[in-house]
Amino acid sequence: MIKNIIITGCSILLLIANLSAENYLLNGGQQSRIKYSLVQKVEPTSQTVTVDLTFVIPQSFVSPTYNQQISDLNFNFTLDPVKKDERSDPYGNKIITYSWLNPRSVFQARVDFLAANTVSLKKLETKTPFPLTDLGPDVKLYLTKSDQVPVDHPDIRQKAAELVKNSKTEFEAVQNILSWIIDHMQYVLTPPEYDALYSLQNGKGNCQNYSHLAAALLRASGIPVRIVNGITLKEPYDVKVGNQVLTLNMAQGRHSWIEVYFPDLGWMPVDPQQSELFVSNRFIRVEIGLDNKETVNDGLVRWTREKGSQAVLSFEENIEADFLADAVNINGQRENFGPRQLLLGPQVLASFVPIPVPKIEKAVEIDKTHLAQLVYSKPFLFGNLEFPEGVNFAFNRVETESDEGKTQELQKNFLVETAEYVTSQLQYCQIFILTKPIQLQKVGLALQKFGGVGQVWLELHEDQNGQPGPVAARSSAINLNQLSSKPGYYWVDFDFSNQQLVLTPDRYWISLSYSESPIINWFYSYGKPVGPIDGTRYKDSKEAVWSKSLGYEFNYRIVGLTSE
Repeated sequence: MIKNIIITGCSILLLIANLSAENYLLNGGQQSRIKYSLVQKVEPTSQTVTVDLTFVIPQSFVSPTYNQQISDLNFNFTLDPVKKDERSDPYGNKIITYSWLNPRSVFQARVDFLAANTVSLKKLETKTPFPLTDLGPDVKLYLTKSDQVPVDHPDIRQKAAELVKNSKTEFEAVQNILSWIIDHMQYVLTPPEYDALYSLQNGKGNCQNYSHLAAALLRASGIPVRIVNGITLKEPYDVKVGNQVLTLNMAQGRHSWIEVYFPDLGWMPVDPQQSELFVSNRFIRVEIGLDNKETVNDGLVRWTREKGSQAVLSFEENIEADFLADAVNINGQRENFGPRQLLLGPQVLASFVPIPVPKIEKAVEIDKTHLAQLVYSKPFLFGNLEFPEGVNFAFNRVETESDEGKTQELQKNFLVETAEYVTSQLQYCQIFILTKPIQLQKVGLALQKFGGVGQVWLELHEDQNGQPGPVAARSSAINLNQLSSKPGYYWVDFDFSNQQLVLTPDRYWISLSYSESPIINWFYSYGKPVGPIDGTRYKDSKEAVWSKSLGYEFNYRIVGLTSE
């Protein structure tokens, strides 16, 4: 048990941070057949005059790493539309709009298709020198500035020039920019702004921010980039790294990423949050453009209502995906160069100077005798603290108006539910690292209760060779009926205050345990905002070793007292 400070010597050594490269070269591939459905439920009012639903037809796409073949596209409506309009935009998107006049009953629109998606992670070779020259007009289009990608802003140009100043090849310039973004951006689901300048200045944002910042820095460097909008699917997949397994997955919902043009490779998909020159086959590519203000057509809802009416149309959207076939065989090799945060990509044969491995900070000597004499009175709060508290993800669109209040509009958004069902056969454990001693009072998790009965509590593990060790302490139990039944995720605090636990600077792990049959999700953040790459572990409840890591970090908070 961790009870007070046990003094076993005159001092201990603490490694403040274990900073090393997290660049993984992948080989292998994925091959899947996916039955995809988008179901939209529209509930008009008695004052609704017209309703328009707009979709972008997903097209087949071929690249050296990611291929998408679309077939069996079909639209179904429980209430027949009165009009159908088809058009193409300057970027080649095929847009279709269905219209209803004076609808008076609830109706559904359903889009179904099959996607045969493959990923091939073989060695790539590119010899494109940097800077690029002799680009055609159809490609130069994607060097253009836009509202959310202000290529000509001095701050954007200065940062781009700094990142690519020594680059000799296009690949080197791309990798330098992506590595910087991955290490200097933190994923948050609901930023106040989505443009590249906000992202550069604040270092925070969601998938739109990552895409806009990457596009701005690359375009400012003369590298064409187009924004891609589509869907990610929640089916996880494993990457084998030695005798460890890294599990990767995305939330099921709308997502923004980019495609970068290489004259000798073509348009290459990139997810600036963590991948270069490929995306997984859990991505469904739908719409492209200069920025996310332009790529708004898929899922766009417009309606009009009677003059003077304030009645609001009710709208709900649900994405379904059934993997009819799914073969995954991907191996990863960790390199000794690159960013601190996770970057995945195929091996590329190109001339470039590897980004140096970040230096490991010095170990700090701590006098245990001194620790035992401390007085704990100063409030302490630490953790992965940012998540959209209280958001109902089933109804998350915001109504906007256009045409001087006559036409109402609902645009798609990128607010996705990133959470794991944690009261199942699998067990999950999250690391936290203390750099100062604290007296532990409580540990909070971002949870949502969906049902069931029983109790839940937290278990605190000491670190054992980089993995969760034996249980060292347990919180007080919480009856499930004490948890909120409101939609959305909220902090649930587990009490340790009656145990007088003093935690010395070290690595610790927390896991959620339960009795009977609660149904609870734990919210997580893409990437690792606070902890190390391997700091989120899971295993089957019957296994002894926590040999599997997750590519994200659960939201948690450590609350206690520290010394002045």
